[in-house]
Amino acid sequence: MQKILIPILIGFATLVHGQLPNVSKENLHLYLLAGQSNMAGRGKVEAKDLVTHPQLWMLNKQKNWVPAISPMHFDKPIAGVGPGRSFGMIMIEQNPDVTIGLIPCAAGGSAIETWVPGGYHGQTRSHPWDDAIERTKAAMKHGVLKGILWHQGESDSNETRADIYEKRLHDLVERFRAELHSPDLPFVAAQMGKFKPWSKHKLLVDKAHKELPEKIRNTAFVPANGLKHKGDFLHFSAEGSRKLGQRYAAAILGLQKPQKETRPNILFAIADDWSFGHAGAYGSTWVKTPAFDRVARDGILFTRAYTPNAKCAPSRAII
Repeated sequence: MQKILIPILIGFATLVHGQLPNVSKENLHLYLLAGQSNMAGRGKVEAKDLVTHPQLWMLNKQKNWVPAISPMHFDKPIAGVGPGRSFGMIMIEQNPDVTIGLIPCAAGGSAIETWVPGGYHGQTRSHPWDDAIERTKAAMKHGVLKGILWHQGESDSNETRADIYEKRLHDLVERFRAELHSPDLPFVAAQMGKFKPWSKHKLLVDKAHKELPEKIRNTAFVPANGLKHKGDFLHFSAEGSRKLGQRYAAAILGLQKPQKETRPNILFAIADDWSFGHAGAYGSTWVKTPAFDRVARDGILFTRAYTPNAKCAPSRAII
């Protein structure tokens, strides 16, 4: 008897070979999840954390798109529930027409000093900054980067790192924006868990997070008050991580909300015996002008100007 081979086709509703469902680049909104262990997540995975959603995806370790379920991160074998999935679900609820693509890049135990080009973190045997940039650029081939979620600070809450944490945080935000060619990219930093009294160093790092929106444009701070730990006085519980993700979503949505158009505020200052280079915003390293520099960061900086007279009284008269 002649054998007849009948091909059987089985359809799957999930990803095949790292391909996203049919979605335009404009409708795939990407979010980078960066920082250390509380962003990676250490909460216990439950059945509800394994439920897939057709509009919620993540970039896995092999840079393939897969349905976003916990654990998302792969920094350490103990990765669990973090804030990413609950964040993504809220973003979909608020904008049902888009697909969310999450880019997990947290490295447990990493200090902010490792989040620089070439920086190496021994615990995860990784280069946090380089890896994050490589993964994000790979994801941006498919979608549009809409924001960065940052949770970090525990490894910097000590006498050798706390004093310079704020400067490193500000540098990090601007470096991300420059490298990813998005000067106004929303950046949200969340608070560390306050599960026991904080040292002065931890308070200093917390202050840098809290004051970030006052000093860097288009940034936000997410409080962690009321969230519980998993029993180790360090990592959020699964439920705490889910709630933190919801707070991240509220902050991002607030930054993305169209601002009411208003007339610009113009501050005109004139000073005697003060040259072009006498402000930090224009490159001065020996004259300290923190208030002037802050106004410059939040406004428009002009780098070419002309005066018809180099003396005081005539210049005022001409103005």
